[in-house]
Amino acid sequence: MSVLDVAKAPAGRLSAWRSAARVPLVRRPGGRTLLGVIGSLGALALWELAVAVGVLPAQDVPPASEVLSELVRLLGESAFWNAVWRTLAGAAVGLGIAIAVGVPIGMLMGTSRLVHHALRPTVEFLRPVPGVALIPLAVLIWGQSVRAVWALVAFACVWPMLVQALYGAQGVDEVARDTARSFRLTRADRVRWLLIPSALPYIATGIRISASMALIVAVSVELLTGAPGLGSSIVRAQEATRFTEMYALIVASGILGIAINLAFGRAERYFLRWHQSQRPGEEA
Repeated sequence: MSVLDVAKAPAGRLSAWRSAARVPLVRRPGGRTLLGVIGSLGALALWELAVAVGVLPAQDVPPASEVLSELVRLLGESAFWNAVWRTLAGAAVGLGIAIAVGVPIGMLMGTSRLVHHALRPTVEFLRPVPGVALIPLAVLIWGQSVRAVWALVAFACVWPMLVQALYGAQGVDEVARDTARSFRLTRADRVRWLLIPSALPYIATGIRISASMALIVAVSVELLTGAPGLGSSIVRAQEATRFTEMYALIVASGILGIAINLAFGRAERYFLRWHQSQRPGEEA
């Protein structure tokens, strides 16, 4: 916009331009995406510069441009996509098990004091245990099969799902609860119209968090057990001293994590568009 355009603009339009200019970039449509792209490009430029000036050893850490070029080459290979599919499938199955187990138990703990006090010690004992700490046990039981990935992903993801479902069940509005009692709604109706709508935003947040966690655990288990997927591909590239390919696979894992987080975040906004936390201008 030139100075002449500003001078000729009507007062109302000029006021709108000024108001838009005062809006922070992060609140503008596409602003967060733009900032993310700028940050990613800055990180890649810093990586390239660090290798060029010798801060990072070039024999061990290839430049970002070479890694991205190798990643583009891998995109044309079926072996790469097969590894991606195996990793995603293992993470998805484990996440599904965690949802199927964690959500009902969390809802039950959130609605029953007896169940809450009975299960809380066990939950608090197992929740801090990292899933990768159980890799020796998983290998002993299932070996280097995908079942080990399923089990460890499920173990790592079940706790955020359980806790979020518990908080959601406990977060039912007291006024709504009293209203349900006044109208003498049946237990099934209270679950359908009161408990589930109250817990859904918490459960959706738990799924979004657990989805990224599932990918991390799946790749980690593949790295340490040799189960087929991106993790074992990274190990094979490292053992063959194909460092550029190794870093390309690591970058692919990171991009996959970003894509999963964005996809689940978009799905959460779509399916919970009726909730106040997803309305424009509302903070979650």
